[in-house]
Amino acid sequence: MWVNPDEVLLANALWITERANPYFILQRRKGHGEGGGGAGGLAGLLVGTLDVVLDSSARVAPYRILYQTPDSLIYWTIACGGSRKEITEHWEWLEQNLLQTLSIFENENDITTFVKGKVQGIIAEYNKNHDIKEDDDTEKFKEAIAKFCKLFGMPEEEKLVNYYSCSYWKGKVPRQGWVYLSINHLSFHSFLLGKEAKLVIRWTDITQLEKNATLLLPEIIKVSTRSSEHIFSVFLNINETFKLMEQLANIAMRQLLDNEGFEQDRSLPKLKKKSPKKVSILKRDLDARAKSERYRALFQLPKDEKLDGHTGCTLWTPFNKMHILGQMFVSTNYICFTSKEETLCSLIIPLREVTIVEKADSSNVLPSPLSISTKNRMTFLFANLKDRDFLVQRISDFLQQTTSKICFERELTGSYNSSDDEVYSRQSSLLSSSPQRSLGSETDGERQFNLNDNSVPTATQALMTMYRRKSPEEFNPKLAKEFLKEQAWKNHFAEYGQGVCMYRTEKTKELVLKGIPENMRGDLWLLFSGAINEMATHPGYYEDLVEKSMGKYNLATEEIERDLHRSLPEHPAFQNEMGIAALRRVLTAYAFRNPNIGYCQAMNIVTSVLLLYAKEEEAFWLLVALCERMLPDYYNTRVVGALVDQGVFEELAHEYVPQLYDCMQDLGVISTISLSWFLTMFLSVMPFESAVVVVDCFFCEGIKVIFQLALAVLDSNIDKLLNCKDDGEAMTVLGRYLDSVTNKDSTLPPIPHLHSLLTDDGEPHPEVDIFKLVRSSYEKFGTIRADVIEQMRFKQRLRVIQTIEDTTKRSVVRTIVTETAFSIDELEELYVLFKAEHLTSCYWGGNSNPTDRHDPSLPYLEQYRIDLEQFKGLFRLLFPWACGVHSDSLAVRFFRVLDQNGDSFINFREFVTGLSVLCHGDLTEKLKLLYKMHVLTEPAPEHEEPDSAFEATQYFFEDLTPETSQGFDSRSKNDKDDGFVTVTFKTEKVKKTHTPDYRTYLKLWNQEAKSKIENMKELPKLNQEQFIELCKTLYNMFREDPNEQELYHATATVTSLLLEIGEVGKLFCIPADKTHPPLCPTKENPHNQQTEQRDAFIPGEQRDAFIPGLAVEERSESKLCSGSEQPLCSQMEDIKLEDSSPKDNGMSSAMLISDDETKDDTSMSSYSVLSAGSHDLDEKLQCEDIADDTVLVRSGHGSSLPHSTSIDKDWAITFEQFLASLLTEQALVFYFEKPVAVTTRITNAKNIRKVGKQVSSASDYEISTLSG
Repeated sequence: MWVNPDEVLLANALWITERANPYFILQRRKGHGEGGGGAGGLAGLLVGTLDVVLDSSARVAPYRILYQTPDSLIYWTIACGGSRKEITEHWEWLEQNLLQTLSIFENENDITTFVKGKVQGIIAEYNKNHDIKEDDDTEKFKEAIAKFCKLFGMPEEEKLVNYYSCSYWKGKVPRQGWVYLSINHLSFHSFLLGKEAKLVIRWTDITQLEKNATLLLPEIIKVSTRSSEHIFSVFLNINETFKLMEQLANIAMRQLLDNEGFEQDRSLPKLKKKSPKKVSILKRDLDARAKSERYRALFQLPKDEKLDGHTGCTLWTPFNKMHILGQMFVSTNYICFTSKEETLCSLIIPLREVTIVEKADSSNVLPSPLSISTKNRMTFLFANLKDRDFLVQRISDFLQQTTSKICFERELTGSYNSSDDEVYSRQSSLLSSSPQRSLGSETDGERQFNLNDNSVPTATQALMTMYRRKSPEEFNPKLAKEFLKEQAWKNHFAEYGQGVCMYRTEKTKELVLKGIPENMRGDLWLLFSGAINEMATHPGYYEDLVEKSMGKYNLATEEIERDLHRSLPEHPAFQNEMGIAALRRVLTAYAFRNPNIGYCQAMNIVTSVLLLYAKEEEAFWLLVALCERMLPDYYNTRVVGALVDQGVFEELAHEYVPQLYDCMQDLGVISTISLSWFLTMFLSVMPFESAVVVVDCFFCEGIKVIFQLALAVLDSNIDKLLNCKDDGEAMTVLGRYLDSVTNKDSTLPPIPHLHSLLTDDGEPHPEVDIFKLVRSSYEKFGTIRADVIEQMRFKQRLRVIQTIEDTTKRSVVRTIVTETAFSIDELEELYVLFKAEHLTSCYWGGNSNPTDRHDPSLPYLEQYRIDLEQFKGLFRLLFPWACGVHSDSLAVRFFRVLDQNGDSFINFREFVTGLSVLCHGDLTEKLKLLYKMHVLTEPAPEHEEPDSAFEATQYFFEDLTPETSQGFDSRSKNDKDDGFVTVTFKTEKVKKTHTPDYRTYLKLWNQEAKSKIENMKELPKLNQEQFIELCKTLYNMFREDPNEQELYHATATVTSLLLEIGEVGKLFCIPADKTHPPLCPTKENPHNQQTEQRDAFIPGEQRDAFIPGLAVEERSESKLCSGSEQPLCSQMEDIKLEDSSPKDNGMSSAMLISDDETKDDTSMSSYSVLSAGSHDLDEKLQCEDIADDTVLVRSGHGSSLPHSTSIDKDWAITFEQFLASLLTEQALVFYFEKPVAVTTRITNAKNIRKVGKQVSSASDYEISTLSG
């Protein structure tokens, strides 16, 4: 390829000149091509080794063209090539187009300028024609990409992120080379003294990634998969490499978990000139993502916030009259600050609150100051800013965007106020002014869910304020303490500011640990969790969701309904319909917002507590913050986040309470307790008034609080737990301890705790003060850092997700193993290949959306599905009938047969069923499949098996209005599906359709299973065009088989026989039938059915086929049948049906014809398959001449039947005739009866996939030789 001219000082070092003229030189790298390897010997080996170790581009491009003026010693590289052919084309172009022109110039500098300009023009034109974006990657990195694709056979879609020099330990020998980290693979290549080592690992296969130190090697990275361990060492920058590996493995785990593929961020700033030479756009993208993630976690910002940049500065803090050193962070919607000393001070300023940004006058005391004022009259003074003018410009740009957003929202919502109180009151009044709309009264004959009362009041405030009961035993000291807490917080707000822009210091944390006052709890939860930001930037969003989710019904809403009355049933707020209705609305709105999570048990308990202290919309945004940011993946279908944190907790327990760890592991208690503790943040295991103190700390400091508290509980019970004999005893000890945790400051009346009612009646545990417990957890385990937890989470996430994948595989195999003849090991290997094919297409492109093919919420068997393009790849690798260039067309036919519901995807069960027939099926099964593949060329629902998914829909919604059915049908055609079915019920039908009977699924599956056991009679007839395709398939199938010639002759005999049968059958077709092609009989067309029965009858009486009178009798009989004399017709049909047993018919017809006609050679070859240009029927059949465009033609030789070379629409044969004819040839019977060992094919497929090569015709050859 042409390259931007680059200066070369030593033109002949390690290069051999092959061609030269006055201006250009063509060179070849030593050790490559002629004279390399064998002849070049040691020189070639040394040069090859140097190229690898020094990352020379000559490794991938061993040819180059240099430009040089006659009197200069400086050379310029203008082209390079991977092959002689490529470089020769460039050389010839230069000789033809440039040499003559260059001789005109007089000045050498002009020649150099002209050549360089010409080459750059060619490159620019190429980039324009091929739509290549410039400046994406540096030249050096483009070379690395080309090298990576060539070495590992990767397609262009596989994006390289970065590459590093390192050693790979193969056994006890280190191999120095380069590790290439791409989006989907970790690859290593080494070439030392003629020995080449390659390794390719998918990120999705990695089970463990560790950075360790050993005695011999100070720093190594260990990469583990299910089957092997790989060790890399001698990195120049091991920390950068390991962080990038972690990021890429995380992206892969996310893909396995919820099918989120990698999307490149196109909005990154352009590369600066001083940037390192080999940095890629993807590396910059991933670095930016990692920084943004840390930034969002540090300041609890919305998950779509992107960090723009950060700079060192000082912040003037009025509360202690100091300039605090720290970092300022600027993003699209926020300016944030954190002090260098972590706990000293942090600050969040949303740009929506900013009114003025101004540059103050510099002085020696305050260099480069910047003043920012907000709407609540707070002013923040930053100083010591390095690039103040640029920073102010960036902030101004973001402010402008924020203002335009606010204007847009104002137009949408009618009026917009920045004051939080006004926003809340406006939204509350909207909710309260339309209780009928949001609660589903009988307007327009619709109802939401199954509310009993049509006029349920809507809560416009936190439920706790409405249900705060006065307790008779309440005494003043508690109220006094509560009042003092409130005063302390008010004083804090006066000193440090109130709202989002308050200064957050160590004192704020101290106040939280002492307990948040009851009436401030909701507001402070919103503030600390960051939910206040999302609510302020999405006015009206919750109301819209409530409205949209009305009348929507799916599995999530059903589970919500079931759990509503189990949510804090002991609290009076949820003992009436108002609290229940609010809980229903919040949970359903969230399920509608995030179908990936929908609803998970434990969400009801957490949400009910949120509703007690926050208004309905606030509770919704708190739930969003919990599920999507603070407890990631906790509430998805597999509670992955909770399982990950369970693993983290085990690690922490091992580190902090080692004397207890082994005992707990033996009892298996940690896994049991941690799920219930973490999923509900102790709300389900502690008395309510104590658990809310834990929630206070959690919203303030995040997940580390939960870990600290859990460790403190274990630490407090060490002695008792060490004496426990089983898990039940240990659970009782911990249960009683948690029940005794009390909050003596609570002004709430005591609420009976359900967990305590279930424990034994032994001696009550002494009371434990919640504040003392929390403080002790900070004192003993406060050193746990959030970043360390994230590091542990990554390690555990790999383990948990891969364990889930293994469980899925075992479940699928266990379900299918009884249905096929494959062993469990074979099925597991096939599943791995099937899943790998799915994943490959996800990141290397496919015709369909990856989310259509993988849905983790589906049953195990249907989670991974492949489309036609993916199936073609697996067909070539695994299926015994795949052969050469015709594999794809046969794969298309096979796919249509396997895709029974017509959705253009097949799941693993369908895939294995098809492969099982080909490998272990009997002769009849294989031939039936082959026949079906050709008779069902186009998807025609009326002739195929019924669409079971559609039947299920009809069954469940047969009582719905017609509009509903149409809506569902149209929705199912779209790609996007939120999991909800829109149902418009008539009021009296709610109860009937609300809870479907799951036994109906079993009925449907049973019907589906029965329909698969097809009767041969039910298969449609094969017309002449389909028959020609079937013959082509047979001929192509036998290529490279040891008995190829014998099989070709047998096929020719069977083909002749079937052509005769089809022609004879035509004699007895009624004339009217010419207008109807011979298709499958249907109930709607009895006329076709009679014809079909007649045709089935005729072969049974084949001995009369040549009596001229019989055809006349048949025609007269058809007149009788079509007339009014029905009894005669039915009698005739009865006789025919009695005489036409499918098996007997087929056998007798075939045997009679073979007896009568196949004995002499001339009649046998009277209907042959002819290749183009071969018309001599007396010659032997030349099997090698059969071309792709082979057609079947009639010859006039030896037959009284009408002659025709075009497709005959009346010609048809049945499956019985096809089967019986094929049974006459022993070679074909042996071929189709021969079992196929799938293990060899699986091994071959794995080897091909392992080296990362695309499937090619070479691999097809290997497969076919194996099958032979």
